Amino acid sequence: WKRIDIRRFNQRYSKRSTKIKKMSELLNKEPVKRVGETIKKFDPNLKIIVLDTTARTAKDAANSLKCELGAIVKSLVFRAENDFLICLVSGDKRCSLNKLKKILNKKDVSMANADQVKENTGFSIGGVAPVGHLKKLNIIVDKSLNRFKYVYGAAGHPDCVFKITYDELIKLTNGLEKELVE
Repeated sequence: WKRIDIRRFNQRYSKRSTKIKKMSELLNKEPVKRVGETIKKFDPNLKIIVLDTTARTAKDAANSLKCELGAIVKSLVFRAENDFLICLVSGDKRCSLNKLKKILNKKDVSMANADQVKENTGFSIGGVAPVGHLKKLNIIVDKSLNRFKYVYGAAGHPDCVFKITYDELIKLTNGLEKELVE
């Protein structure tokens, strides 16, 4: 018979139990469920990944996933005159406001504030997903994301993401492909 150190066993079990509880709590949050339903409807094989560490920023997400920064999809909400839209941009790039103004043929274009983001998408900044928005929003996807076999989008919470191919992302979002970055 081998002696088991019950304290080490309990510590390991406790950590695992806490992780499972956190995962369950996050997956049951309304914004995360909204994203989950949208991606499952599109492809039943897509799933939400709950991270051990935060993905509030693209850099955080890349570190958590151990992937390139560029494979992270930033969902940026813009106000264009009286309308709102989302630009999906690679984590290692910056969206060009001038290019966006030319694409939209509008002069009054700016980043939405936190309240406008929440009101239009239903997500808080740091967890804005490419899909599952409260309001119907036009989506423009930057072509620089097509460098990667898989990209990762936020899934309604800073600790949740989903993995998808670029082509699937275009189909899922019904996004317009454009060159948006500086």
